[in-house]
Amino acid sequence: QVQLVESGGGLVQPGDSLRLSCAASGRTISSYTMGWFRQAPGKEREFVAHIRQIGTNAFYADYADSVKGRFTISGDNAKNTVYLQMNSLKLEDTAVYYCAANNFPSSRPNEYDYWGQGTRVTVSS
Repeated sequence: QVQLVESGGGLVQPGDSLRLSCAASGRTISSYTMGWFRQAPGKEREFVAHIRQIGTNAFYADYADSVKGRFTISGDNAKNTVYLQMNSLKLEDTAVYYCAANNFPSSRPNEYDYWGQGTRVTVSS
């Protein structure tokens, strides 16, 4: 079983950047597909990105169309931490961002077994 703790959220302006962190404990992130999801007020939780290690120094990552080219997911096995670098933030990126872990790649939140508590990102002018 893995425990996940997100951090790095905050209030930023449109066009700014922010990096979210997801610190894992209990098991190594290389054992899982690690995903980022977000939930805006009044909306369902949606997929943002996921990453899975597929070999030594080889990773598979996928992104939601809405964040492709702006967000980058990465992992640091030594720190057992997954990151979400968010650039060119837009008003519509405002949400609570959640880190999650699963045994296989998926963009469906209901297929993820482990979740963090979330970190709030607010993009406002």
